[in-house]
Amino acid sequence: MRPRFACLKRSVFRVDERLVTSQADLEDLLAELPAVPYIADQGSQMRWRHIGPRIEGLLGVPAEELVADPELWAAHAHPDDRHRVQWRHHMTLFCDSEPPAVEYRMISRDGRLVWLADRAVLGEASDGSKVWKGVLHDITDRKAVEHDLERTAARQGAIAQLAEGALVGSGADALLQAAVSLAAKIDGVEQSFVWERQEGGGPLMLRAGLRVEGGISDWRLLSAGPGTHVASVGAGEPLVVADWDRETRLVMPDALKGLGIRSSLAVAIEGDGDSHFGVLDVHSTSPGRFDAEDTHFLSTAAGILAGAQRRHGADEELRQQVLHDPLTGLPNRGLFEESVAAALASGFASGTSVAVLFLDIDRFKLINDSLGHHAGDDLLSAIAPRLRRQLRPGDSVARFGGDEFGVLAHEVGGDEDAVRIAERIAASFEAPFVLEGVEHFITVSVGLASAAPGPVADDDAVSLIRNADAAMYRAKDQGRARIEVFDHAMKTRAIERLAVERELRLAIDREELILHYQPIIALPGGSITGVEALVRWRHPQRGLLQPGEFIPVAEESGLIEPIGRWVQEQACLQVLAWQQLRPDARPLDVSVNLSARQVARPDVAQTVADVLVRTGLDPGHLCLEITETVLMEDSGVAETAIGALHALGVRIALDDFGTGYSSLAYLHRFPFDSLKIDRSFIEGLGTEPEAEAIVAAIVGMARALSLDVVGEGVETTEQLAELNGLGCDFAQGYLFARPLPPEEITGLLAAADEAAAYVPERPAIVPVMAPPSSNTV
Repeated sequence: MRPRFACLKRSVFRVDERLVTSQADLEDLLAELPAVPYIADQGSQMRWRHIGPRIEGLLGVPAEELVADPELWAAHAHPDDRHRVQWRHHMTLFCDSEPPAVEYRMISRDGRLVWLADRAVLGEASDGSKVWKGVLHDITDRKAVEHDLERTAARQGAIAQLAEGALVGSGADALLQAAVSLAAKIDGVEQSFVWERQEGGGPLMLRAGLRVEGGISDWRLLSAGPGTHVASVGAGEPLVVADWDRETRLVMPDALKGLGIRSSLAVAIEGDGDSHFGVLDVHSTSPGRFDAEDTHFLSTAAGILAGAQRRHGADEELRQQVLHDPLTGLPNRGLFEESVAAALASGFASGTSVAVLFLDIDRFKLINDSLGHHAGDDLLSAIAPRLRRQLRPGDSVARFGGDEFGVLAHEVGGDEDAVRIAERIAASFEAPFVLEGVEHFITVSVGLASAAPGPVADDDAVSLIRNADAAMYRAKDQGRARIEVFDHAMKTRAIERLAVERELRLAIDREELILHYQPIIALPGGSITGVEALVRWRHPQRGLLQPGEFIPVAEESGLIEPIGRWVQEQACLQVLAWQQLRPDARPLDVSVNLSARQVARPDVAQTVADVLVRTGLDPGHLCLEITETVLMEDSGVAETAIGALHALGVRIALDDFGTGYSSLAYLHRFPFDSLKIDRSFIEGLGTEPEAEAIVAAIVGMARALSLDVVGEGVETTEQLAELNGLGCDFAQGYLFARPLPPEEITGLLAAADEAAAYVPERPAIVPVMAPPSSNTV
């Protein structure tokens, strides 16, 4: 039996030896695998029965320790992932289904972050209990690549979003705040700011920053003094502070010290030329946080901000040009209206009144025309700072154009308070203005309108300015150098004017406007050589309205321009029809008045040319009448306009001659073809020697300048005889005919032609007397 027992012992030994060898080989194989196999009890505690030795290389924890200490695995799990993983394992107690693979983070013994992919199935152990049989894969590198890709995509999206905001013109503050918010796309950034450099140097101003509870969100102004990182950023040279605890070059701003900042990155926001707008910076509580990719991302964002700031600066410059008067630098009427609207809204909120002062320089045209435009510009430039000095804090002054200014007064205590402001402004004009070395004393007429606090409508600002304008005109009418307050009577008249304006707009569309024509008679023969077109309004309720009842409103509202074009076209068509009706007679001329507003338009000549083309009238048969007041508005503009009109071949007449103070100068400067003596001089003919002397002088002067002369307002045969005797060329007035509808003029022409055929030496027109009425277009 002993030999057989010895043989069996040797066989068992050989089996044990082979088993030991196989176990060693298995362990060597497991150590070489890129994954870590494991067997663990079912449940959430992760009690390990076996785990591959490679786990020590991943976590720095030997497999034996993990098997011996059931709580060690959970201790090394990332806090944000621990419960999720435990819940996954716990749920398998209630179901037999295979759980999905899970990815989670572990923290190694030396603090490294390790990503693991955990794939397991439920199986049975040799004792029949259920266990996890799974494999752990190290996916840290893959997760790093995925994170980089996600970070790159997020940054690209942030840059695109910032660029879109810059392109669509987002407000400067909103764009800067968007930039600091998007800068937080850098991992680990706790704070981000935009600092703005001030003109002339000095501390940088905080323009935008991430909100911090109880901290930076409440700061209005933050100074980064010399030596700080933001003050040290040069244009195009990003600056990285890896660890403030070890930084020796720069000083951390006090504001950052309380935030626990350890590392910072700052880049310049370029400006115009060699300067730069400011600095965009980000901060982290971790040292060594920022790398080259972070610098590139922040520099790109700063570049977008720089471009937006340059565009914003260009827009502001354009806004400055559009909304400010180039001569005085004051806001213009458009910006003034915006300011008044804002003041009314603010006054409603605070319960305070707002006042507008409308200023007009008295006899400014006398300075402008006698000393020249340069002297007028010098005066306006000197008036602007004098007005500024009289303003209270918060009030503003604007130039409306010409010699008109507006003053906006906030928080006034009614009309009395506003009048005191106006009196102070008027008193500032008592000191003389020195122009070309000579003192000139200037006065100002002021109109005032105030608004009590109340709900604000869209047109309240325009209405308030219009009311002040109306009060200013009353000051002019009352003798100038006065202050007038807009009152209820003015308000009633203003409401009436608004009603007229509203109805007049409808009248154009409803074709309620008509033309009457007054003959112009050649002297001494008495033939009709032309007519003057005079507009009338056939009002549905008020009847036939004369020009004086609506033309001033049309002038003020701008409706005179469409009305003027309509008058020109209708008059040209009508006189062309008369010419075709009388092919053997001398072609009639037609005279049409041009308003100051029409003359001031740069396209006035083109408008007239278009009318002539559409109607087919010979330009030589159209006469445009311009009053001296039109020339006084802006003689430079008028000179350009009249020159362009004259070049078309139309005739130009100076209407109401003798009523201005510089008529002789106008005759010398402008290419007039004729002048019309004002009716105030014609009235005295035959009864006043002085009137006869003036008319004789005008006729003689016109002869010397090769101008035709028309006597207006002829109502008596004595006046006609005097004009004939003085050699006047033409006459016009009620002695011959009042302004008549076209069909009545047709009858007069037929009668005149018939009379001339039988008694050629006899005047063709039989005087028709009628009650005087305005014939001003």
